Amino acid sequence: MSQSSLSPSFAARVMARWATLAVLLAVVVITLGAWTRLVHAGLGCPDWPGCYGFLTVPQSESSIAIANARFPETPVDVEKGWPEMIHRYAAGTLGLVVFSLAAYAVRHRRRGVPVRLPLFITGFILLQAAFGMWTVTLKLWPQIVALHLLGGFTTLSLLTLLTLRLRRLAKPETTLEKPRAGALAGFRPWLYGGLLLVVLQIALGAWTAANYAAVACTELPTCQGQWWPEGMDFRHGFDVTQHVGPNYLGGQLNADGRVAIHITHRLGAMVVLVYFGALLSLMWRRRGNTGLDNAIRLVAAVLAIQILLGLANVLFHIPLAVAVAHNAMGAGMLLSVIYLVCQHQRLPKTQTATATNTMTITQEAAA
Repeated sequence: MSQSSLSPSFAARVMARWATLAVLLAVVVITLGAWTRLVHAGLGCPDWPGCYGFLTVPQSESSIAIANARFPETPVDVEKGWPEMIHRYAAGTLGLVVFSLAAYAVRHRRRGVPVRLPLFITGFILLQAAFGMWTVTLKLWPQIVALHLLGGFTTLSLLTLLTLRLRRLAKPETTLEKPRAGALAGFRPWLYGGLLLVVLQIALGAWTAANYAAVACTELPTCQGQWWPEGMDFRHGFDVTQHVGPNYLGGQLNADGRVAIHITHRLGAMVVLVYFGALLSLMWRRRGNTGLDNAIRLVAAVLAIQILLGLANVLFHIPLAVAVAHNAMGAGMLLSVIYLVCQHQRLPKTQTATATNTMTITQEAAA
């Protein structure tokens, strides 16, 4: 089919399929990144983008000898090299898909498909690749590791927004009729507030992971036998000016600093749970015929699973499968909230309902 014969909806539909694939790949990359970190393989390959100067992990005796000669301070550990390289292969594949999306968008820009967002994502992928390189070259410096983790979630969010936008463009106009906003018109700022809370909690999770603070508290609901552990070192726990190096594998923070990070992450989870518990309950009671039922259910289900996984992490002392699932479900929580926000944005505003319902929501939440 020639470019001139492509309809706008067809071009958007093709891009939507590739964007959906990119979203799935981004989830895989985030999950593999968590797996790599949890098996302490973040420095399984001391160089970038290869591994000891090879395209794959060296395994033969001759290759291992060459690799050890190149990097005598970090001898080859094949079991840790492969998680790192599998993660890089997946990230590289995602990059190729994103570049293809951007190229397709530029080629068919006159068909009404979005161009600026795919190009922005392409630029962000390059920045994310740089953070991946710095993660290795700076020996898992927590600031870079946390930014790299947040960059992964940002990439996932941008790809999700692109996918939702393309899916709307691909639908025939007759299917784009919007339901009435009704009593949910005033919930928009509350949803944005919830999205911000989720992002902040993910940032706390990234900082917790970067500083190996997940194991700082090993029981519930207390930590080290206390509700508010004595000696928590917030100053060092959240010191973003700490120097670089020499090697942060396993972390360098003192125990009190890690406890401070862990407790803060727990408190953040409680805030998110209470906030969304109240918000989703109110939205469910007032949803009417807005068509948001499934989106509300989705956020509630993902939130419940994420909380249970977080509890299981502590109770069972960070089992690998549960910890990886907890990271993946963090991505799911972000995506579900973004989906709910986007679905709500499609509802038409009603001037009289917005102010009235905002006041009512506040009164009901207070009650």
